[in-house]
Amino acid sequence: MNRTDIIILGIESSCDDTSASVIRNGEVLSNVVAGQEIHRLYGGVVPELASRAHESNIVPVVETALRNANVAKSELSAIAFTKGPGLPGSLMVGVSFAKAMSMALQIPLVEVHHMQAHVLAHFAQVPNNPKPLPEFPFLCLTVSGGHTQLVWVTSPMKMEIVGETLDDAAGEAFDKIAKILGLPYPGGPELDKLAREGNPAFIRFPHPRIDKLDFSFSGLKTSVLYHLRDKEKEEPGYTQKNLKDICASVQHTITDILIDKLNLAVKKFKPRDIALAGGVSANSELRKKFGELAQKRGLHAHIPAFEFCTDNAAMIAIAGMFKFQEGIFSDLSAAADPRYQDSQFVTHKP
Repeated sequence: MNRTDIIILGIESSCDDTSASVIRNGEVLSNVVAGQEIHRLYGGVVPELASRAHESNIVPVVETALRNANVAKSELSAIAFTKGPGLPGSLMVGVSFAKAMSMALQIPLVEVHHMQAHVLAHFAQVPNNPKPLPEFPFLCLTVSGGHTQLVWVTSPMKMEIVGETLDDAAGEAFDKIAKILGLPYPGGPELDKLAREGNPAFIRFPHPRIDKLDFSFSGLKTSVLYHLRDKEKEEPGYTQKNLKDICASVQHTITDILIDKLNLAVKKFKPRDIALAGGVSANSELRKKFGELAQKRGLHAHIPAFEFCTDNAAMIAIAGMFKFQEGIFSDLSAAADPRYQDSQFVTHKP
């Protein structure tokens, strides 16, 4: 190890994935994620079960991450952890473990905002496979199960939320509509698979009229519910008969809403680079439309590798590295914060 190397252990436990990652100077040496299959039985994440699973997973996940990275605990420069937002019990497991390990090793502790980390996931590099990085300032559309945001990023430490959902997040809309359609949890990826074989023009669902750069998806969920209710009365078995076309129509509507707002933001901020982040960035239709918009506007498009799109500790470690470089550390009074707001990640509606 070079004495100037910055080696960060990242810990992520905001929802139902327990993850640990080791990075060296921005290169991801390991990124281990343990999922929780138990939630499939309930059609959604059960917070109490999630926190118990984190308690079981956290030690083996961290040990595996260190072993895979071939890094000893004594070589770590700092430990970064997700402070929030997220589920209280889940966050508490990761925070408590990070604090205990930091105290035992006598190394700095760095708290990270989960959504800020999704944006900075674009800076995670895989050894021997470098990719172009976004140039500041850039515009990032961050789409996950709990958040939908347009973020103007002027530096790793300065980001402004210039648009966000007023109700359901896009990922939440995908999952809730998938549940209405009877698809297994998690419904978003299942809906995406079926949509690839359907007709996106089968049903024209309305777009919400929301001012500025904000989003709304709760109305779409209601429209789908009422449409299926009425059609089933007229034609029993309508939903199953037309499932692929319904999925394609829903996906087309959600992705159109997202890209339309991104296009408005591009016109306003005039970036050279645009980025896509969050778990929903794995959606095939959204990726396609995102690329088409970038090509049409002559912009550089950036999407992280799939493993860095969903909740993972590599993005936490990357965000922690930037804070480490700035000397921004936490102390042992740090606590889980389900509604965490970071001064470097602020809301500003132009």
